[in-house]
Amino acid sequence: MLDNRLSRDSYGGVSGKDYVPYVTQGPKSGGNGVVLTIGIVMALLFAVSTAYSGMKSGLTVAAGIPGSIMGSALIAVFAKQKGILGKNLVQGMASGGESVASGIIFVLPAILLIGSKVNFIEGLLTGASGVLFGIGTCSLVYNYLIVEEHGKLMYPESMAISETLVASEGAGESLKFMGIGFGIGGVITVFTSSFLNVANHVISVVHETFYKWKFEMEANPLLLGIGFIVGMDVSLTMFAGSILANFAILPLIGYFAEFGRQGAAIWNDPEVSISAMQVSDIANSYVKYIGAGMMLAGGIIGALKLIPTVVSSIKETLHAKSSANGNSSSLQSIILLAGIILAFVGGFTASGHNMLMAILATVLSIILSLLFVIVSGRLTGTIGTSNLPVSGMTIASIVVVTLLFVSMGWKGTGSNKALLLFGTFIVTAISVAGGYSQSQKVTFVIGGDKKEMDKYFTLSGLTGVAAVVGTILLLSKQLAMTGDDVSFALPQANLISTLTSGIMSGKLPWGMIIVGIVIGLVLYMVNIPIMTFAIGFYLPISTTSIILVGALIRLLIEKSSKTVKEMEARVSNGISLSSGLVAGGSIIGLIGIIFQLTGIVKGNAPSGFFASNGMAVIILAVLVAATIITLMKSKVKDDR
Repeated sequence: MLDNRLSRDSYGGVSGKDYVPYVTQGPKSGGNGVVLTIGIVMALLFAVSTAYSGMKSGLTVAAGIPGSIMGSALIAVFAKQKGILGKNLVQGMASGGESVASGIIFVLPAILLIGSKVNFIEGLLTGASGVLFGIGTCSLVYNYLIVEEHGKLMYPESMAISETLVASEGAGESLKFMGIGFGIGGVITVFTSSFLNVANHVISVVHETFYKWKFEMEANPLLLGIGFIVGMDVSLTMFAGSILANFAILPLIGYFAEFGRQGAAIWNDPEVSISAMQVSDIANSYVKYIGAGMMLAGGIIGALKLIPTVVSSIKETLHAKSSANGNSSSLQSIILLAGIILAFVGGFTASGHNMLMAILATVLSIILSLLFVIVSGRLTGTIGTSNLPVSGMTIASIVVVTLLFVSMGWKGTGSNKALLLFGTFIVTAISVAGGYSQSQKVTFVIGGDKKEMDKYFTLSGLTGVAAVVGTILLLSKQLAMTGDDVSFALPQANLISTLTSGIMSGKLPWGMIIVGIVIGLVLYMVNIPIMTFAIGFYLPISTTSIILVGALIRLLIEKSSKTVKEMEARVSNGISLSSGLVAGGSIIGLIGIIFQLTGIVKGNAPSGFFASNGMAVIILAVLVAATIITLMKSKVKDDR
C-alpha cells in the first residue's frame, strides 16, 4: 500500500541516481489501450481549449494540474488496475496537447493576418516537425536536466502535479467543481455571439468628443476563469496596461488629432482624415502599434536576460555525463531524426520549392530551436511552464530569421508566409520542450517508465498539432479579421505579423514602435513585467477587465475565509471550477462557431433590450454570482 504523500527526497537532498521513486514495486508500465484512448481525448480537449482561449485572451493555462485531476478520475473508472502510473501518462498527454497549442497559436495565425492562407498539410508538417525536434532534443539531455540536476532544478509545477497524483483519491471533489464550471461556462456561452447570439454580453461605453476614451467589459466565463487562475498580480498588471492605452494614450492622440490639418489622413488609411478620427481609428492605427513596440521590447529584453541561462545550459549540457541508467535509447534518436527530416520537408514545402531558402532557413531554424529548446527545458525546472518566456525566445528567433530573409531579398507576401511557417516550427519546439521536461520530471518522481512517456507524449503532441491546425483553419475567417471589435485578439500573432511584414516591406511605423520600446524600457527600469503589461495594453479593455473580475473573486474568496485551511480548500476548488469555465467557454464556443459556419445556427444579432448594456450587466451578474456562491458553499474536509 502506497503512502499518500511524496518522500522528502523527491524534492532533493539525494543525488538523482540514488533517488527512490514513489512507485518501487511492480511493473513500471502504466499504459494500455484504454489509457492511450483517454490520453488522446485529453490531448484533444486541452489542445482545442488552449488554442481557443489563448487566441482570445493572449494567455494560456497549463494543463498539468487539471489534466492530472481529470485523468485520475477517468483512470479510476476505466483503467483502475493501472493506478498512478496510468494517471501519470494521461496528465503527460494532456500537457502535450496544451503545450503544442500554446506554441502554435503564437505564430501560425499571423499568416492569416498578413492576408495569406495556410493549408492543413503545411500546418501539420510544420507543427509535427517542431514537436518531434523539441522532444528529441530534450530527450537527449534528459539525464542532465532530470537526473543529475535533481534537487537543484526544482521543477515547481512538476512537483505540484506529482503531489496531485499522489493525493488522487481526492480528485472526485476537484472533478465536481470542474464539472460545475464547465456547466456555468457552457450555458452562458450558448446565449452569446459565439453560439446562438441572442443576448449582448459586452458592456460598452465610448466617449468620442473632447477627451476620447473607451471602457468595455465582456461577460465571458472563459476570461473570468483565466483571471481567477492567474491571480491578482498578473490581472492587475494587464489591466493597468489597458488603462494606460484607453484613458491616457488614446485621449492624448485624439487631442493632438484635433489640430490635424484638413485633408491630413491616417498613416495606414488615407480615406480617413486625422481630424475625423474616432476612438476605433486611434486604437487600431496608432495605439496598437505602440503596444507592439512594448511587446517587442519585452521580448528582446527577455531574450537578453536569457543569455546567462543560454551559456550555462549549453556549457552544462556539453559537460553532462552520458546516461548510464538505461534511459538512453534509439527511440530518442529516431524522434529527433524524424523531426529534422520533417523540418527540411516542411521547409521545402513552405519555401514554394525554393531550395536555397529551404536549406538556409531550415538550418538556421534548427540551430535557433536547438539553442532555445535546451534553455526551455532548463527554465521549466526553475519556474515551470506557466511562466516560461516563450514570447521572448520566439521573438528573438523570428527577428534573426527575418534578417536572413531581408538580406537574401526574400520580401514578398509568399516569403513572409514561409518565414512565419519557419517561426511556427521554432515556437512549437520551444513550447513542447517545456511540457515534455515537466512531464518527464513527474515520471521520474513517481517512478514511471521514461521511454513509455516518450511514446505517449509524442503521440499526444502530434494529435495536438492536428487539432490546433484544424481549429485555426476552422476559425480562419474570424482570425483574419482586424479592427477594434474582433472575436480573437491574437496579441502575439499580431505582433509577429506586424514585425515581419513591416521589416520585410520597409513600412513598419517605427515612430510608434519606438515609443512602445521606450515605454517598455521604462517598465523594465521600475521592475514591472513588460510582456504582461504590454499584452494588457494591446488587448481590448473588454478582455482585461473581465480577467480582473476573476482575480477579484479569488481575492474575495481568500479574504472571506476564516482559516488558512478553508482558504486553501476554496482556492483549490476555485481553480478547478475556473478550469471548467475555461474548458466550457472554449469548447462550447467552438461548437457554436461550427454550427454558425454550417448554417445550423443562424447567429442573428440580438435586438431591443437583449442588445443593450443592461442585458450584458445581467449576464455578468449571473456569472459572478454563480461563481462566488458555488465557492462560498464549498465544504472543507476535516482531517482530524
